[in-house]
This record gives sequence, C-alpha cells and structure tokens, in this order.
Amino acid sequence: MSNQLGFEVSVAKPLDETIEIVTALLKTEGFGILTRIDVRATLKEKIGADFRPYVILGACNPNLAHRALQEDAWLGLLLPCNVTVESSDDSSSLVRIANPGLMATLSETPDKLAGVAEQATGKLLTVVHALEQA
Repeated sequence: MSNQLGFEVSVAKPLDETIEIVTALLKTEGFGILTRIDVRATLKEKIGADFRPYVILGACNPNLAHRALQEDAWLGLLLPCNVTVESSDDSSSLVRIANPGLMATLSETPDKLAGVAEQATGKLLTVVHALEQA
C-alpha cells in the first residue's frame, strides 16, 4: 500500500466544471458528496484573507465506510474521504484525493482494514485515471 498522502491529477478544465466532473465520477464509484467547503469564501468571510479558488469535497462510499467503521470506530475521525479541487488558472484545475490506504495504516488494526482500504483505493484511482482523460 502506498504511503503517499493522496493522489493528484491536473485537469484542463475550469474549477466549477472540474467539480462537476469529479462529483459525477465519484458517483459512478459509489461515492456521494456529503460536504462542500469553499475555502476561499470561508477564509474571506471569517478572517478577511484572500485565497485562490479552493474547494474541499467530503466524499463517502456508504458501504465502504460501514465496513471500515465496523472494524475500527476511530476511523470516523478520518471520514469522509477528502477531495480537494483548486484552480491552477482560469482554464485548469488541480484535483487531490486522499489515500485510503494511508488512512488505514493509522488504525490500531490495519490488517483488518486492508481489504476495504484496497477496494476504496481502487475506486478512487479509477476516478483519478478518468480525470487524466477529461
């Protein structure tokens, strides 16, 4: 299992279009978007800071989350799986998806989570590979 924090792909589409594509691709792999945080707007509102367009999507595959939580309730602290989308410029975006395999290694029972982590990683890598073609 990879020990990198996440997977990264550049998409030659603007931010909003990339978010729509990512959301649709995640849905095909059984993930729904539970949260959407507009970091730029939040930082502007809360502390008056300017920041580049940056959105954090909280993605969850209920079946995989259920299996993982049955093995280790502490994993709830790492859910949902975060996906960030940030604007590289007006016509391209950068997508990063958290690595479930690495998250599983933080558990006290990583061996019990290996199967679900591998399945989640496979689904998310399918999304990454599809984004590479977008």
